[in-house]
Amino acid sequence: MSGSGGPGAPAGPAPPAQEEGMTWWWRWLCRLSGVLGAVSCAVSGLFSCITIHPLNIAAGVWMIMNAFILLLCEVPFCCQFVEFANAVAERVDQLRSWQKAVFYCGMAVVPIIMSLTLTTLLGNAVAFATGVLYGLSALGKKGDAISYARIQQQKQQVDEEKLVETVEGEL
Repeated sequence: MSGSGGPGAPAGPAPPAQEEGMTWWWRWLCRLSGVLGAVSCAVSGLFSCITIHPLNIAAGVWMIMNAFILLLCEVPFCCQFVEFANAVAERVDQLRSWQKAVFYCGMAVVPIIMSLTLTTLLGNAVAFATGVLYGLSALGKKGDAISYARIQQQKQQVDEEKLVETVEGEL
């Protein structure tokens, strides 16, 4: 029965979230931002660990973990010796853009909450920007002025009709 492809079997894996209307260059910009965010988190995390304050060390370890997760999610070929890298990357690719945005921004905010220093702020800024880029892609493309004006005109006409009906109903 396994692999029979019966009527209850799914037609295939879920389409990747990249098909949400993201252009190829925006997708690559988000990935590049993720790689740069991972590098900045790793370098800043190492600098944060060189201290005697426990919260700075915890924030530094968290930033290094963020760097690994960003690399794992955005460019899994950098982690080719990690057995589960491709499986994680496939699952992350199936996430919607807003889910990636919340995940990346949340990961970047935690070390800042632990230890508010210049190192944690600068180190997590690019990782947070990656989340912002994914969030912007979730909002979608901006509409053109003509269609926006047409929608506004239709709303205005509906409002005027409702106003006329209420005025006629009162008389």
